[in-house]
Amino acid sequence: MTYPQPYGQPQYGPPPQGIALTTRYFALSWMFAVVKPKIYVNGYEIPVWGWGRTVVPLAPGQYHLHVYTPYFFPTRVGPADLTVNVNPGHLIELEYRTPLWTFSSGSLGPPPQRYNGMVPIVAVSAVAFLVVVVAMLVLLATA
Repeated sequence: MTYPQPYGQPQYGPPPQGIALTTRYFALSWMFAVVKPKIYVNGYEIPVWGWGRTVVPLAPGQYHLHVYTPYFFPTRVGPADLTVNVNPGHLIELEYRTPLWTFSSGSLGPPPQRYNGMVPIVAVSAVAFLVVVVAMLVLLATA
């Protein structure tokens, strides 16, 4: 008969082996809080509880990882793919970040990753700012 380990005692056994994927979204993209990322390993969906760390136990070998965030439009935000090799006894730490611009690809790889889509966000913001300034100048000139 085996007895459970007392609370606080180390649990012995084989180390975890596979992929540990941490998923993140930019804090100002609060609308992603109501959805959760989709993770696929070799075409099979992995159950995800939400944003944060997900450990996928895998046997040694090569795996294709595909991650995206479901959304309204487009339906798949930030798709990202990566092929990883899992060695015996190793847990590979990876990070996925949604893009700032919904039509950009996501970032997937070893941490830390950057948020893709900064250039389109800055360009659209600058154009919008210029349109507002020109409109105000035209209104002031006609008044």
